[in-house]
Amino acid sequence: MSAADTTTPAKVPPVRQAPQPPPAAKEPARSRRSRGGAAVPWGLLAPCLLVLVLVLGYPLARLVTLSFQEFGQSQLWGFLPAEFVGLENFTEVLGDGEFWAVVLRTVVFAAGCVVFTMVAGMLIALLLQRVSGWMKILINIALVASWGMPIIVATTVFKWLFDADYGILNALLSKLPGVEMIGHNWFASGPQGLAVIMLLVVWGAVPFVVITLSAGLTQVPKEMVEAARLDGAGAWGVFRYVTLPILKPIIVMLTTLSVIWDMGVFPQVFVMRNGHPEAEFQLLTTYSYDKAFVVNDYAQGSAIALLTVVLLLGVVAVYMRQMLKIGEVE
Repeated sequence: MSAADTTTPAKVPPVRQAPQPPPAAKEPARSRRSRGGAAVPWGLLAPCLLVLVLVLGYPLARLVTLSFQEFGQSQLWGFLPAEFVGLENFTEVLGDGEFWAVVLRTVVFAAGCVVFTMVAGMLIALLLQRVSGWMKILINIALVASWGMPIIVATTVFKWLFDADYGILNALLSKLPGVEMIGHNWFASGPQGLAVIMLLVVWGAVPFVVITLSAGLTQVPKEMVEAARLDGAGAWGVFRYVTLPILKPIIVMLTTLSVIWDMGVFPQVFVMRNGHPEAEFQLLTTYSYDKAFVVNDYAQGSAIALLTVVLLLGVVAVYMRQMLKIGEVE
């Protein structure tokens, strides 16, 4: 036997293969559906966004362009070209004391309208919760009818009610002992006349607030109200600590919309003053209209309108901030 036969062959370790890469994880079907579903809302909103761009985009772009140009009647008829003047229109407007008087009057007018609208709307909405079914239906019909009345018709009715010679309000007030209101002109002074217009605006805005708050009051849990009453809370305590916090998002929304609408009041003032509002009745909307179409200074009218839009955007920013805070709390 040779040495080669008796030698034990060495064991060779098996070749270790490199690990195979793990198979790629398949994307869950739910994730794919959610990612695809994220485009659905944008697809549904696309027609509305397109309409907004077509209806509002061009006028707003034209407004911005005019506010930076010199554009009067000569430019309108093509006798002179429109010249770019930079911030000259804004400088003239912001340096005019009459403009700031109109801004102050508009802010006070809008604030008064919003406060009275929200207070009256909340009181009526709370009272509707305590009346019978048929009475609630009649009140809602009356609210919808007043809300649906055209502004021109409502303004004409208020002009008749407060007319100096034939107004029914003067006739009724004159029946009170020691009161003589026959022939009293409510529009002889700015504060009285704006108070009448404010009453007209509030009368037209209250129905929407009442209907919206009434819908919100149906979401207040009765169990929480009963628990608060068992704890000794009165009507004011229940409203402050139970009803008001639940209605806060709706109140913020209604207040913001009311500010935007009341800052943009135009037909009520324009029709009430027969198309020629006096200086003490001028608001930002009518002031911008007069600058553009009465004085024929379309550039300054556009500048005033653009400043009004910027002011309203500030209101919208406050509204969005409040809504985000409410969302974080919830």
